[in-house]
Amino acid sequence: MTLSHSLLHQNTWRLIDQTSLGPAFDALQSFAIDDTLCQVIGEGQSHPTVRSWVHHNTIVLGIQDTRLPYITEAVTFLEEQGWNVIVRNSGGLAVVLDEGVLNISLVLPEERINIDKGYDAMFDLIKQMLHGYPVEIEAREIVGSYCPGSYDLSINGKKFAGISQRRLRGGVAVQIYLCATGSGSERAELIREFYKIGRQNEQTKFDFPHIVPNTMASLSELLLEEINVQSLMFLLLTRLKEYSKQLLPMQLSIEEFQLYDYNYQRILKRNEKVLT
Repeated sequence: MTLSHSLLHQNTWRLIDQTSLGPAFDALQSFAIDDTLCQVIGEGQSHPTVRSWVHHNTIVLGIQDTRLPYITEAVTFLEEQGWNVIVRNSGGLAVVLDEGVLNISLVLPEERINIDKGYDAMFDLIKQMLHGYPVEIEAREIVGSYCPGSYDLSINGKKFAGISQRRLRGGVAVQIYLCATGSGSERAELIREFYKIGRQNEQTKFDFPHIVPNTMASLSELLLEEINVQSLMFLLLTRLKEYSKQLLPMQLSIEEFQLYDYNYQRILKRNEKVLT
């Protein structure tokens, strides 16, 4: 067993499945939930947790994106296309979330988990979930993709997933988006247009990515069969049962919900500030 695999093996995994909450489930709520889980798990008040979630028609920006010289025009463009726009509270740049994208958070106590171990644990989980397919999954930066990073997950050079981390109050949330269905290149084209409008050829201190749409694809496109959120959830649950003695489905407690409400209001105010 590798060290990163040892993070996946827990006596109990708490499971919070929020994949079917529908369009009213706001991505800001998601980030507030992960902040809440980081705190309670960091304080030893909850088991390590796997949270799965889906958001509809949402563009999640990074803080750097808000420094585009024409960010107001770029956000207006996205909203006119029917997208909700929010700013995440963890690192990274713009990503697309829709009903064909499964998001997974692994929330663990931060103690003895450095950044690479967190990334490797998520990478191992995805490799095990997709073990039955005759493909090689790589973790390396895919230049031309949106939100590029050293833990872009790809098959044959095409990115289908990206990983980020959020560390807060003794807990760490390792988050991944997995493009299950739909067109990866169409999602990338949308973000390319966002940057085109937001930059308008002006020089910027930060080097925003130059998007090449055909560097991105969904798992359905890459595996040449229908892979949807539900089928990925089945693979996730199958692996979690192998990794743990007990899989414990549990939503937020009353005490956790009170902490969540505080975190949500804080994130909501921050978003209103950075996007106005």
